[in-house]
Amino acid sequence: MKAGLALAANRLGSKRRFIAGIHDTDYFAKLPSGQRQPGRFKALPHNDTTTRGLWSAAAEFSALFGSETVITREMLLNAGLRLAAVQRARPNILDEATEAWGWRGIVSLDEHSPVTADVPLQQIIKELCGTLDWALKSSLECLSGGTHEISQQLVDQLHTRICEHADEQGLTVAEFYRRIVPELYEFCASAPVTPETTRTSELLKFNNCTCDLPRFALLGLFINPATRAEAARAYDEAITGSSMYDLTKFGTGAIPFDLVIPGSGRGTIRLGTKGAVIMTDPPQFLTFKEPPESLHDLAKAIEDKCGDNCVVVGKAVTLIGMLAREFVFVFHEGASSYVTSSRKLHELLDHKVNPILRIRYDAWDAMRVCCSWIKLPKPLQRPFGAEEICAPSFAARWQSVAEEQEKLLEDLGKLKRPIELIRFLHSALGGAWSNLAEEYENLHDRLSQLNQSIEQIRRERHKLYAERRRLSGARLVAERARGDHFRAKIFERDATSDDLAERERLTANVEAVIHAKTELQSQMHQLRRQQNELVRDEEVRRIHDRRQTIELEAELKRLTLIREAIIASKGLRNANRRPSAWWFRLVCPDGLWFRETVDTASYYLEEL
Repeated sequence: MKAGLALAANRLGSKRRFIAGIHDTDYFAKLPSGQRQPGRFKALPHNDTTTRGLWSAAAEFSALFGSETVITREMLLNAGLRLAAVQRARPNILDEATEAWGWRGIVSLDEHSPVTADVPLQQIIKELCGTLDWALKSSLECLSGGTHEISQQLVDQLHTRICEHADEQGLTVAEFYRRIVPELYEFCASAPVTPETTRTSELLKFNNCTCDLPRFALLGLFINPATRAEAARAYDEAITGSSMYDLTKFGTGAIPFDLVIPGSGRGTIRLGTKGAVIMTDPPQFLTFKEPPESLHDLAKAIEDKCGDNCVVVGKAVTLIGMLAREFVFVFHEGASSYVTSSRKLHELLDHKVNPILRIRYDAWDAMRVCCSWIKLPKPLQRPFGAEEICAPSFAARWQSVAEEQEKLLEDLGKLKRPIELIRFLHSALGGAWSNLAEEYENLHDRLSQLNQSIEQIRRERHKLYAERRRLSGARLVAERARGDHFRAKIFERDATSDDLAERERLTANVEAVIHAKTELQSQMHQLRRQQNELVRDEEVRRIHDRRQTIELEAELKRLTLIREAIIASKGLRNANRRPSAWWFRLVCPDGLWFRETVDTASYYLEEL
């Protein structure tokens, strides 16, 4: 995107400076959880289980067609997956199933993430090159015909260019990136591109000589006592509704800026009346004779304590407002989720900044000019209905394929019952699902018959329950009648023969009820045995087991369909917005794809 912009600006005769900046004052990505290994780095995929919440700021790689599109649990549930049942049968299946396809990010295994500017290249170069090799190899596997051989040579060329710098002693990761930026621009564009390069550790260096630069004007609003409270309120209001912390979460006196101290790390600035705390690990402290009232006051205090190489960097929302005061950001369409909050902050504070230059391009559509053949990666083969496809066909079909897969996700989400899913797989996929659907239907019918038999027994038992309740009541009546007669006619009285005969009759009534109830209980036990025999019958168990097996097969297939559909829709759209620069040369060595993407791009300004 930026190489294309630089070339377009040159063609138009623009004299505007074009600066490629390395954001080396951000934290290196951190492992969300797990065992810590100080000083170590590791390339990881991003999924919704073991690496949930992973973010990568300094070293991420995407193979051709890949993107950081995690298949979340929510997506799986929305598409109807019986997630609990699948996890019971396959406890670890979601690790791979939710993984963003074709993406890796390198993370620090330290307890506290280092600032990128402080990371020596040699500490990470092995993991860096290994992950690049993975991305390049995965991309080469997607190319066929004569393109593959040419692209292999280009991969070797790219390795050579990068390794020439990697061998230099004493480089940091940030300085390494700065040196290879022109190489990558030229590799991507097949033409010399010579941007100025810088790092945020240079742009935002804060000392007595730099503090008057316009880029620190926003910081000044949070320092000046006359505007500090208003600025803090505006910041908290601007981030309302987002996932970002308001200033109180950072501690008393916190402002939305961090200080990067070489060798000590980066921490939030908290201002007090007699000093300041920099929330590095461990914290650093500044002392004031008087509370700082201007940028010069703060710069002097920092320089006196920590030297003149410290950097003040705004947190996500304020960083944009710092640099946009002097520079024009170049963002692809959709980039940076912080822009809305930054714009609101600028409006509330009447902070004047330059607009963003947005670039809208369609990398996949532009592939229509390529002559290459593509071996589709496995997740895209079913959605495209092919294993190998020419680049113009991919360009013509990818959007309709994405829409079809979104419709598939919607349809899958409507299939609530296992039989509905199995019938769908039969109609949509055929093959073995035809036999499985027939078998499942037969099992379903046979089980329905057995269930009817069980239900008939259950209904008969329920009738006997009612009769048992009636007999229990009748027994109480009979025993009460016998007792009343005994007390009235026999107990401590001269009973007549008629009285004794009546007692025998009443006793016989009680015994008859008891006998009837005993017979009823026997019938109930017999029906229960019959029901249990049906439930535990070998055939019934076999049918249940087989049904569950087929249902699991269907859910596993649904899981695969969901994953492929998301990769072929949301994943391809995300990759279309953020294609890796070197994809263009590998897929289209003659440079036509890159030029078509640049020539068909549109540019517009977005107020900030």
